[in-house]
Amino acid sequence: MRAVSYRETGPASVLRPVDLPDPEPGPADVVVRLVRAGVNPTDWKFRAGLMTKSHPEVVPGQDGAGVVAAVGAEVTDVAVGDRVWLRQAQHGRAHGTAAELVRLPAHLVAPLPAPASFDLGASLGVPALTAHRALTSGESATRLHPGALAGAVVLVAGGAGAVGNAAIQLARWAGAEVISTVSSPEKAALAAAAGAQHVVDYRREDVVSVVRDLAPDGVDLVAEVAPAQNLALDLQVVRTRGTIAYYANNGGDDVTMPLRASFSLNLRLQGILLYTLGEDLLQPAVADVGAAVAAGALRVGEDAGLPLHHYRLADTAAAHEAVEAGVVGKVLIDLDA
Repeated sequence: MRAVSYRETGPASVLRPVDLPDPEPGPADVVVRLVRAGVNPTDWKFRAGLMTKSHPEVVPGQDGAGVVAAVGAEVTDVAVGDRVWLRQAQHGRAHGTAAELVRLPAHLVAPLPAPASFDLGASLGVPALTAHRALTSGESATRLHPGALAGAVVLVAGGAGAVGNAAIQLARWAGAEVISTVSSPEKAALAAAAGAQHVVDYRREDVVSVVRDLAPDGVDLVAEVAPAQNLALDLQVVRTRGTIAYYANNGGDDVTMPLRASFSLNLRLQGILLYTLGEDLLQPAVADVGAAVAAGALRVGEDAGLPLHHYRLADTAAAHEAVEAGVVGKVLIDLDA
């Protein structure tokens, strides 16, 4: 099979096209012929050496979508020919989704509801599951479904990003009122297309004033991408017993916590990293995300606020560079090209 791999960490130039043996399933495994692979910040961070490399040769890629090519004897949830989406493909393994075929434990493979596209399927794993955890880490809901967040007000920081986009769409599906912050009119248009009822350009508007006008008692939950920059602001807009859920370190690694301002609110600070969540949280998230996809509540593309950028497998290095440079939208690798 065709794949792209790296043997040493470093810039995107360490990625090389390779030919690898086709994988065969073990008893509890599924082999998927990939149609699309998603590229996430975690992929280039692993490749760049910012996280531990534990295999001599790595095929990057956590997310993807395709068609089941083979199953092990113990697999009952999917069958050959089924359309599926994948999660955490390369976590703890040498081979991820930058390849024509990938072998995974069956619990990492989920049916892709019709008529969802492979583009959508490859965009779900890291962004949608991270967004799900953020939205269910507060007091309002532990699962997402229509009405689960009814009456809640959610502030999504960076609503034009992939996780922010998923958080807006999932929160709206669950019945929340959504406010999103962005850094430009172009990104404001994307957050609105995703479904945010209120969009605040933090470079042109007073975020605290606008949010407090919209939610006088404070927001129930903040889905935060840049806590080092935004914590002081978040503390001014979150309600008593609210939650600030953060999933990235955009803008800095260190935060100074004003203790009285936080404990006096009975505030919950929730860090999020998919790789340490555990299946007790991930399996319900997969089910909820699948239900949202089946309901048409999760979409991708410009009209859904998440522009798509397609690359051939041979151009995986350029795909990594685009994500590392902060391209707006979702980067996908086309395995059928």
